[in-house]
Amino acid sequence: MEPVKYRQAYEATKKADKILLVTHDRPDGDGLACVCAMIEFLTGLNKPCFAFCQDPPPHQFSFLPHIEKIRSDKKEFNFADFDLIIALDCGGLNRTNLAKEIKTKRAGQTIIEFDHHPKIDSYADIEVKEAGLSATAETLYRFFKTNRLPINKTVANCLLTGIMTDTANFFHDSTSDRTIEIASDLLLRGARFPVIHDSTWRNKSLPAMRLWGEAINNLKINSAYRLAYSVLPLGKLADADVTEEELEGLSSFLANLEGVNALLLLREEARGRLKGSLRTVRSGVDISRLAQLLGGGGHPKASGFTLDFNLEKTNGRWQIV
Repeated sequence: MEPVKYRQAYEATKKADKILLVTHDRPDGDGLACVCAMIEFLTGLNKPCFAFCQDPPPHQFSFLPHIEKIRSDKKEFNFADFDLIIALDCGGLNRTNLAKEIKTKRAGQTIIEFDHHPKIDSYADIEVKEAGLSATAETLYRFFKTNRLPINKTVANCLLTGIMTDTANFFHDSTSDRTIEIASDLLLRGARFPVIHDSTWRNKSLPAMRLWGEAINNLKINSAYRLAYSVLPLGKLADADVTEEELEGLSSFLANLEGVNALLLLREEARGRLKGSLRTVRSGVDISRLAQLLGGGGHPKASGFTLDFNLEKTNGRWQIV
């Protein structure tokens, strides 16, 4: 991407009087870390800002500075009060959970989008979107570097968190030579690798590990397509009392099964609602194409979707009905 977009984003930020930051629902490490990095940056500019996410941040990210400032209730702010809205890692307009507000924004309001997902729609006035980068945190790093902005220890810690969590600790093939260079620079600037790793990966409880075992036990392979799949029905999830973040990484772990092209994990979030996670470690396989056919999206190696159906087991086989 040409540096002009990064400079336009900075100029718009400097001119703004009141700024709203937003990341996607069911927030992950990349989205949350980018919001926290921007709060730190805007605080240094003495710019009033408010951070919104439809769902509360998972507790595993409590180590991130400013995480407590992210709110999940629309009643706590008035969208019309902000002259600049910055969407971080949202992928598409609907992921902001502010689609209605953005579509009917008043004159004088500007939308900036920082993202690294394939393009779904265009809703931002300034679109800083580089599909193929490892994380939105990498996009944000380029924003700082292009505009020669200081990256202090707090910002470095946030950006490295975003990169590490979205690459599964540099495992995904979205990790480029440039990604490693950026991570090295962030470490030199004070990012704390052990804290990030321990907080985001070594955080599984005994019930969570047993649930991982259940997913492994349910693992099957469709030989025709060399697709591995597993299911976690609602009953198992409810009985385990496992948090969303404790399931993080399960799909990527299962995708390491030898001899398969991809992995599908279906779990029942509620009666009549299924969440599908698609992962692959195979070169040349773009799993996002299947996700898009099922109404979802994501990256070539890690995608997802939701379905309004039920899981039922008949004659020892799971069916979607």
